[in-house]
Amino acid sequence: MTSNRTLSIHQPEDILGYIPHMLGYWPEDSLVAITMQGKVLGATLRVDLPSLDSLQARSGFADRIRSFLIADEEANGVVLALYTDTGWADGSVVRQAIPMLEALQLSLDEVDLSVRDAWLVGTEYWRSAYCANLECCPLPGLPVDRIKNSRLSAELVYRGSSIGPSPKSGSGKPQLTSPGAFNPLVLAAEARYGKQILGGWRSERCLDSVLDVWDHVLKRCQADDPLQPGADAEIMGFLRTTLRVPAWRDAVVVMAAAGMESAKSGAAAFGLFIEDDAGTPFDPQELGIPAPALPAAKVPHEPNTSGDVFTYGDVLLGMQPHMPCWSSLDALQQVLAGLCVDDESGVVPAAALTLQGWISWCKGRGSVAHACLSRAEAAEPGYRLAELLMELLGRGTICTWARSSETAWRGFRDTVA
Repeated sequence: MTSNRTLSIHQPEDILGYIPHMLGYWPEDSLVAITMQGKVLGATLRVDLPSLDSLQARSGFADRIRSFLIADEEANGVVLALYTDTGWADGSVVRQAIPMLEALQLSLDEVDLSVRDAWLVGTEYWRSAYCANLECCPLPGLPVDRIKNSRLSAELVYRGSSIGPSPKSGSGKPQLTSPGAFNPLVLAAEARYGKQILGGWRSERCLDSVLDVWDHVLKRCQADDPLQPGADAEIMGFLRTTLRVPAWRDAVVVMAAAGMESAKSGAAAFGLFIEDDAGTPFDPQELGIPAPALPAAKVPHEPNTSGDVFTYGDVLLGMQPHMPCWSSLDALQQVLAGLCVDDESGVVPAAALTLQGWISWCKGRGSVAHACLSRAEAAEPGYRLAELLMELLGRGTICTWARSSETAWRGFRDTVA
């Protein structure tokens, strides 16, 4: 669900409590930078902490961070949080962090992005990077529980936000799949629909039916009516079948981000459809889905109100529309996680994990995206879309939507001030 409520920051603990909710996990060995527009938090950037043993290396790293942050053209300040477990025991954590923070401050000052404040956060303690007053910043620091129990963190939890394990943590995996094994009825439905519809992958009529089913499922999920492996085994089997066809896979994600017309027109522009289209017989009513009219579900839909149609390339590169339908992409991510199980291999889990990786990349969650794509490549070595997206991550490319506070994903779409 989306919201226009404003969440208020009263103390540093609120900002630090907001960060793991924004990222979806508690960062480890990371630098997190948040742009500010006056008193309002803007875009969030997280990067791994590098080894910076020289002034030149620190300067290069700082300039790289600056190149990302200036994408928020309305920003006039930055707050920094450095997550590390090094140096807390002997009190050297501040001394170790200062050279990097000074390099960042010098680089950001050149583009009028002043560093408003900076904090150091460990597993047990946190502290201001600049405060030397032992009364407010005692050694080794303040307990991390003050962040986890902050007012803003508590409100986000109350509103349904949760914090998962770090993608690089050994304590658990991101929830990208379902535990256990599938209901046999799901796999039986997948096998049956495979015989029925895969031969019609170039049929316009078949794509229309595929998109109708996915649209129905996403609306259900947005209306807080998720798929159930038992009751919805037929639908889940059908959805798994459609992920086997790259053209259908791409059409689904374009529809979720940019609307039905972009998905259909983009498929036609690629020359997907054959001229003599008798179509593979399939009626969404077989799955209990009314056609052509779908159940009315009052769900928020932010983007593309202009009715414009966008190409697949522009959507998949995060360039169009101006802002995607985040509520639909959130629903798609949830559905995809339910369509494969832990340690499953093959094309279907590779497709589901790859699309989750793409959605995470669009949200600016690079670590989660990397985890998704790595697991996709493990499930199906050589899966091309996963390889292409991994190349984007390797070049440090940030999705255009994630670069602007106006279009970036915010979970609940809250304004934080």
